[in-house]
Amino acid sequence: MMHTYKVTGMSCMGCKASVENALNSLGPVTNVEVDLENSEATLEMTEHLSEGQLQEALTLAGLHYSISSEGNDTQAARHHHLEIKNGNGVFYCPMHCEGEKTYDEQVGCPVCGMDLVEQPDLKEGSEQKTYKDLLKKMKIAVAFALPVFIISMSEMIPSNPLFSIIDQEKWNWVQLALTIPVLYVCWMFFVRAWRSIITWNLNMFTLIGIGTGVAFLFSLAGLLFPDVFPDEFKSEAGTVHLYFEAAAVILTLVLLGQLLEARAHSQTSGAIKELLKLAPSEATLVIDGSDRVVSIHDIKVGDLLRVKPGDKIPVDGKLVEGQSSVDESMITGEPIPVEKMINDKVRSGTVNGNRSFVMVAEKVGSETLLSQIIKMVNDASRSRAPIQKLADTISKYFVPIVILVSVITFAVWAVFGPEPAYVYALVNAIAVLIIACPCALGLATPMAVMVGVGKGAKNGVLIKNAEALEAMNKVDVLITDKTGTITEGKPSVEKVFTVEGASTNELLQYIASVDLNSEHPLADAVVEYAKTQGCELKEVSDFEAVAGKGVIGKVVGKSIALGNTELMEQLDIVVSDELNSKVEAEQKLGKTVSYISVDGMAQGYVSIFDAIKATSKSAISLLIDKGMEVIMLTGDNQNTAKSVADELHLSDYQAECLPEDKLKFIKELQAEGKVVAMAGDGINDAPALAQADVGIAMGTGTDVAMESAQITLVKGDLQGIVKAKNLSTEVMKNIKQNLFFAFIYNVLGVPLAAGVLFPVFGILLSPMIAAAAMSFSSVSVISNSLRLRKVEIG
Repeated sequence: MMHTYKVTGMSCMGCKASVENALNSLGPVTNVEVDLENSEATLEMTEHLSEGQLQEALTLAGLHYSISSEGNDTQAARHHHLEIKNGNGVFYCPMHCEGEKTYDEQVGCPVCGMDLVEQPDLKEGSEQKTYKDLLKKMKIAVAFALPVFIISMSEMIPSNPLFSIIDQEKWNWVQLALTIPVLYVCWMFFVRAWRSIITWNLNMFTLIGIGTGVAFLFSLAGLLFPDVFPDEFKSEAGTVHLYFEAAAVILTLVLLGQLLEARAHSQTSGAIKELLKLAPSEATLVIDGSDRVVSIHDIKVGDLLRVKPGDKIPVDGKLVEGQSSVDESMITGEPIPVEKMINDKVRSGTVNGNRSFVMVAEKVGSETLLSQIIKMVNDASRSRAPIQKLADTISKYFVPIVILVSVITFAVWAVFGPEPAYVYALVNAIAVLIIACPCALGLATPMAVMVGVGKGAKNGVLIKNAEALEAMNKVDVLITDKTGTITEGKPSVEKVFTVEGASTNELLQYIASVDLNSEHPLADAVVEYAKTQGCELKEVSDFEAVAGKGVIGKVVGKSIALGNTELMEQLDIVVSDELNSKVEAEQKLGKTVSYISVDGMAQGYVSIFDAIKATSKSAISLLIDKGMEVIMLTGDNQNTAKSVADELHLSDYQAECLPEDKLKFIKELQAEGKVVAMAGDGINDAPALAQADVGIAMGTGTDVAMESAQITLVKGDLQGIVKAKNLSTEVMKNIKQNLFFAFIYNVLGVPLAAGVLFPVFGILLSPMIAAAAMSFSSVSVISNSLRLRKVEIG
């Protein structure tokens, strides 16, 4: 029997192999195929296994998944979900070792061993608690490690004054007593090291655990059994050279590194926390003419809310009474307040100006734009960029190679080193283990992505995942729609022309009635115009929206068609030369013109004007200066398209495009090796947005377009694409800097710790200095990532 499971959390080939190995270990399972791209695992079994048995297999393999079943048991292939536990108090690894896997308590990552990070919350989060816990441990560690260090270093002072108090052997016992509390507060490092070894997820703590463990156990043996050690390990006083200070100081320095990282992590997620703070907790509900303050959680769609001067707008909706200016900078990144009139949209988290107004709630709770932004930023900051695969591949082999280098270092120093050869061998082998830092490699990409995504959100650029952020940097062609993307998307009817003998009001009534059923912005313009002219809209039957061409339907028994030349040709409607010439004249002025047909006869046209956004020209110019081709694909006619393209100096344009034409055009560019971004705002743009390497949706457009895109521009203009491009460039530059720092640090640090400079310069690296360098390497990567918060992206 075949069983298909949905597996969430896999992010690399290592995850795929782990799931396959864990499930293959079960007797009845004869074959396991894991589809990493679709996050699915198909199991072939001789007998059905319970969820408990599958759970146990995954748990024993160190994979913390939980299993739930869905579907009909009578189906040939049953579908299950292996999902990661989620909810409030959710923790994740900052290096995303297991993709989106999360935990419900702070247990430390089972792969890299690092402290987990809690998803941002308005309350005091785990990051702050972790920081306080580490700070407390740090104070204890310093209090005991410092005396150990002083006692050990005093041996280098001639006529050591401490020996006048008690002899060296007793001081060694004091060092042991002082080191034990340090081991106690740093015991978590050894737990992580042991866990990494038994699960074979070798990481930084494997090296720290081995290095400090060897130093401590060697010193303990030297203290308890000095006679078993050769003379070269002993001092002039006959006691064995001990390394309690190395163990204590190294652990303290590693703890310091963890402390600094915990503090830095809280800053990387600062953008999400700032967004969370935008959400108000209360609102003023208007009921029967009176005001009542209620919790924001009690607001329902359709409620009337009063927003007073200076108040945060509680939910998404539109004005129904009054007017004001609203500061939307916290969502769009634009500092100038926006004037709001009746029927204008307002968004949760933005701030009202100096006038009061009443609004109707249209989206509440998780449906508001602010909630969607927070979710998108949180998800994107935890996603993995393709460039991360390089670091993942290196990290997989890094720790075993370091351990091998440490063993070789010991052997070379033991055989060829000066006396005491074994002492040199031990110290340098420990230094190699301690200085290596795979965490710096692992943090290089996710830290930059987290800060970059937050930076984008504060500037009105919402990025769905890290892959889109990386791909945007490579884009060399931008495909853009016209209506609502280049233009305002707020078209207005300029005139309705009728042939001799036809009634203008009657035609307007017909086309407005049909357009009432359409979602297109041009249709909205016709309906609004008809209302201002006092037209009574009629019931429509047999309505159909013909993609890229127009609309048809029946009104009071008459067949009405409203659309472009292609629609007229499709319906075999003859258009007179006189009517055609008038339409072309309008089109050359940049107007969008639709023919009107009644019962198969062309009766006139409607001329609609949609102004070009003020930012479109400058944004297109900046993008072209950056080496991008900007091509407009529009369903509008040739004359109107040419007028817009000439005004904006576009690289190219194509008119009269159907949705399938846009899709085909993008595929052709991709076949030529181009990296294509597509910007659009309508349902008809969704296929092209999904096909493009980077889909960019206007936040003022439809939900379908935003769902199909990888990047959403809250303000909905092309200036946002300039910001997205600049942000992508800065993030990728930062990631490459981080990877360089991590690579060069390890490439230079490990040989230096091994003692390659000793034969020529007599330089050796103390394990304590190596520990300090290792601790600060990860902090330097995080600090470099934090610089992204200050870059200007436009």
